[in-house]
Amino acid sequence: MRAQLIGTDAPAGEPDLGHHGDAEATPGLVDLAVNVRRAPMPDWLADPLVAAMGALAAYPDPGPARAAVAARHGRPPEEVLLTAGAAEGFVLIARALREARRPVVVHPQFTEPEAALRAAGHTVERVLLDPAEDFRLDPARVPADADLVLVGNPTNPTSVLHPAGALAALARPGRVLVVDEAFADTTAAPGVEGEPESLAARRDLPGLVVVRSLTKTWGLAGLRIGYLLGDPGLLARFAAAQPLWAVSTPALAAATACASPAAVAAERAIAAGLAADRDHLLARLSGLPGVRVVGRPASAFVLVHLAGAAAVRERLRERGWAVRRGDTFPGLGPDWLRIAVRDPATTDALTDVLAEILEA
Repeated sequence: MRAQLIGTDAPAGEPDLGHHGDAEATPGLVDLAVNVRRAPMPDWLADPLVAAMGALAAYPDPGPARAAVAARHGRPPEEVLLTAGAAEGFVLIARALREARRPVVVHPQFTEPEAALRAAGHTVERVLLDPAEDFRLDPARVPADADLVLVGNPTNPTSVLHPAGALAALARPGRVLVVDEAFADTTAAPGVEGEPESLAARRDLPGLVVVRSLTKTWGLAGLRIGYLLGDPGLLARFAAAQPLWAVSTPALAAATACASPAAVAAERAIAAGLAADRDHLLARLSGLPGVRVVGRPASAFVLVHLAGAAAVRERLRERGWAVRRGDTFPGLGPDWLRIAVRDPATTDALTDVLAEILEA
């Protein structure tokens, strides 16, 4: 693991932090570049959304949704800030904490946290996790005087789930620790009730802010709904940087519905099924020459190392398949691809095509 100082303007040759999988999901291609689950919306979610459309004349009231999300995580409502997706949360953090002297982002991870910090005028330091170490996090490698630390769990794009203890070791007085749990609801472990390694219910760690998203499992990327969990004083600072009525009435209805016990139970069942589908994808990839999955994937995608991956990605596009390029993530390069987990039939079709491309 190594540290790297990056200024507010990306130097030549720097990864494109603004590139995301939706740019590759061209209509007509089978989309394995975006990690949003696509399935029919359940009635318990669709009905409140439809009902919300009849209440658009009134300004949004976040109170009920805030209380529902708080109850889900065993927190008081003042420890919840609803946002227009997790991405808005990173912008609010970056703008509200302009006094941070040494912001550190642990990479490879979702690029929006660093992009938001740069846009707010911060000079960002990177800690790059090593693929030779399966992208495992060693808390000792994060500079002790870093006063703002951002890390994903499970991390996009590596799909690695860090132990909660390793993340908790990063918390300390005088530091804001931001843990991006946008994909926490996609994780499951045998014998573990709830989301393994999540810090969402931890109220004892100083400076902890957990970022959550509801767009992945429930296919709500177009609705923009997420939230922050943390100390009320910190959240008040973030709220002060947020526009009035930032979260729409339909998005608030979705937040309330997705926080219900029935929704959480359904989410856990989906995560268990996803684990089986991921195992199937890993088994198929293991039979392909030169294809290596690094680390132990725990989320809705896997990260693949493959010599010449950039050219392979283009051949896949010609054959009707979109996968996510890896070279826009700091710490990776052109020989990396991220592949979304789908049902076994889709996985089989993809890996058959990939085998033909590699053979050729």
